[in-house]
Amino acid sequence: MRLIYSKSADQTLTELESNPHRAKVHRAVKKTLGLMEVNLRHPSLNTHKYSSLKGSHGEDIFESYAQNKTPGAYRVFWHYGPSKNEITIVSITPHP
Repeated sequence: MRLIYSKSADQTLTELESNPHRAKVHRAVKKTLGLMEVNLRHPSLNTHKYSSLKGSHGEDIFESYAQNKTPGAYRVFWHYGPSKNEITIVSITPHP
């Protein structure tokens, strides 16, 4: 899969990369994105449909875990498209 980043997701990834205090989070997010490129069904991603959100064109939004069992664990929200074999990373954010 080819990953395409929204402006918001790209900005968050840049902020994590540039902050040395967030190095652990950055590594976890990068690992998750790498797994998503190769295997969206990898068990550690815990990927599932996020029912309360829709994409800008009505796409189903999915959530994958970057961290688990951590306060404020980071999640990656994404949807399929715009083209075949592409997914759009909508948001990279701590779990509320």
